[in-house]
Amino acid sequence: MSTTPPTEANPIWHSLLRTILRFAVIIGVVLLVKYGLDAFAGKMALLETDRAARAMTGLIVTILIGYALLIAVPFVPGVEIGIAILMIQGAGAAPFVYLATVSGMSLAFLIGQYLSLDWLGRTCQDLYMDRVCAILVRIKTTPRADRLAALNDRMPRWLAPVLVGYRYVTLGLVINLPGNIALGGGGGIMMGAGFSRLFQTGYVMLTIALATLPVPLAVWLLGTDILH
Repeated sequence: MSTTPPTEANPIWHSLLRTILRFAVIIGVVLLVKYGLDAFAGKMALLETDRAARAMTGLIVTILIGYALLIAVPFVPGVEIGIAILMIQGAGAAPFVYLATVSGMSLAFLIGQYLSLDWLGRTCQDLYMDRVCAILVRIKTTPRADRLAALNDRMPRWLAPVLVGYRYVTLGLVINLPGNIALGGGGGIMMGAGFSRLFQTGYVMLTIALATLPVPLAVWLLGTDILH
């Protein structure tokens, strides 16, 4: 009795199925973020209108944890949320807002730094993002020093030492830049820095800690009047 060898599944269908599943995940994440923003706005309104809520430790902790998670999401205006918390809760909340800010931005960087480039490349390939795939291949196959040298060569001579040689300083300035929401906000900028694989984790953690310190420290020492 003869047997017919099994036919292999069409790779196009594999790609299509992966694409559908990934779009479903993306839509789910977007809906989850929207739900999180709505829930966060509700908590903030409660904190602002109910004076008794200011003494509710659980509510404040929930808001700070939500803030830390939201600030890690690209294109979420985390700085504005942090300032709103400071204005409502006063100078006493400054250390906690600072810790939440550092935690959220660090989380965004770590996701970008340690997310598998192979998985990301396959996702972009399924979406026919060929240029992004090529960039990811270069990031994975080219040593960091060579990529920094190539970046240095492509930039104007007067600008390269600043953006490449002092890239941690540049990163710290960009996350404090007014209107950086157009670049992805703090979370998007830090996630992009992680994807680039041009930064060392320890130095980035130090950069985040120093770059996000001035405003909470000023509020803690001088009060919320400086925010007006």
